[in-house]
Amino acid sequence: MPGLEDLYREIILDHYRSPRNRGELESPPALRAEGFNPLCGDEVVVTARIEDGVLADIKIAGTGCSISQSSASLMSAAVKGRPLAEVRDVIATFKRMMSIHESTLPSDGPSGGEDAPADHGDEVEPEAIDVEALGELAALQGVVKFPVRIKCATLSWNTLAQGLDEAGAPA
Repeated sequence: MPGLEDLYREIILDHYRSPRNRGELESPPALRAEGFNPLCGDEVVVTARIEDGVLADIKIAGTGCSISQSSASLMSAAVKGRPLAEVRDVIATFKRMMSIHESTLPSDGPSGGEDAPADHGDEVEPEAIDVEALGELAALQGVVKFPVRIKCATLSWNTLAQGLDEAGAPA
């Protein structure tokens, strides 16, 4: 799996160095939501324009670590132009991926994957996630190995969901 991890690292760095959908839309009419991660100092501003039940445009602003900023860029590319129901599905799927146990990740050597202990006590087995269907978003799956970084990866996703909820966008 080293080749796959290298690819994922490159995707994260690419989105950090050249973020997609950077900036802010005029608000109003665009919805605007702000998120902050006090653990890391990450800040994100999500502005989005909804037209006829579709997330027609989205812009991301803010500062933070490479994980938070690349996740925001990946998110904006994944949801832009999609119907709101699909946007909410992508958000839910990404957040499920961020909550899976590290030992369920593909093995990349002696530190995880198949070599890790399988006993998780009374934990409920998480719903399976089709990582291939996530496309480039799968690059962030390794974040679960570093629990303190999960909040960095999910900041923009939670902020977008909050903005959609506050705007009364249909679920």
